[in-house]
Amino acid sequence: MTRDPRTTPESCERGFRGRSRFGPEMSPHARARFFRRVVAAAAALVAMAGLGVAAIGWLVAEHAGFGGLGAAALIPLAILAVTFVLAGTLVMLRGGAGPLSAVMDAADRVAGGDYAVRVREHGPPPVRALAHAFNAMAERLAHADRQRRDLMADVAHELRTPLSVLQGRLEGLLDGVYPRDDRQLAALLEETQVLSRLIEDLRTLALDDAGALRLEREPADLVALVRDTVRAFEPEAAQHGVALAVATDLEGAELELDPVRIRQVLANLLSNAFRHTPSGRGVRVSVEAAGSGFAVAVADAGEGMPPEDVSRIFDRFYKGEASRGSGLGLTIARRLVEAHGGEIFAESAVQAGTVVRFSLPR
Repeated sequence: MTRDPRTTPESCERGFRGRSRFGPEMSPHARARFFRRVVAAAAALVAMAGLGVAAIGWLVAEHAGFGGLGAAALIPLAILAVTFVLAGTLVMLRGGAGPLSAVMDAADRVAGGDYAVRVREHGPPPVRALAHAFNAMAERLAHADRQRRDLMADVAHELRTPLSVLQGRLEGLLDGVYPRDDRQLAALLEETQVLSRLIEDLRTLALDDAGALRLEREPADLVALVRDTVRAFEPEAAQHGVALAVATDLEGAELELDPVRIRQVLANLLSNAFRHTPSGRGVRVSVEAAGSGFAVAVADAGEGMPPEDVSRIFDRFYKGEASRGSGLGLTIARRLVEAHGGEIFAESAVQAGTVVRFSLPR
């Protein structure tokens, strides 16, 4: 089927960037006419206000008995005052018209997709505040656009690997390269599970980005939740040859939380700890009181990380040299902890293991 070139993603994006979403753009000549009309209208208002003040002064002078030459002497003073006020108003308007015009030009360019544009912050204080707010908005838009592009590239990269494996194995089965037995089917099933986990992780992040991530809060004992989660991971720990232990002095830790989401956080942290802990060593999970809440720490005995990796491990799709995951687990853990009003951070050093600790408020 032949695709209509007018409906390709590239043409749609070019069309979108070629026009403003807020209506037709204002040409420079039209903008200049607009500012001239604003200045003329302001001058007319000031002149009428001045004439009104002069008329009121004349009436007051007449009423007070200062008619004749005394009242007539007020006319030049009123005209002089109106002239000064009008000149000041024109200077103020001209001083603000240039910066406002620059902001409007830059807004048209941003609407067309140019997020690198910035405006000089000068003019009256309100106009400088407007220019500063515009520059901050443009910077955030540029950052969001970079994140969108990076996300599309990362998602395509992460999906390509399991799909390529599936395609290669299926082709091998059809060509007779691989035997059609349960072992091959189990390998195919494992790749589909990798895809399923990746898609679910992406869905969780998309819900959080859209502000639609819902927490089903209920009273729960954090200590019991940690013990249950660790108990569920004991077979995996045994498979990796890793000792798994829970350490706490608390009898209980009652909180309002979403047990499913906090279990997901712990599962991500434990999975990472198992991947980076050599066989024969251990992973330690601790629960303790911390300020107005409780803190949970997962410490491994792995190879550790340099400072540059520690500062970025919660970034989306970021993976260190030794990482074999999708780069989403810690990002999701951070989003879920922050959705509960808590904090999460990591401490690590090369050849000294890694500790990931998160806290939840009461």
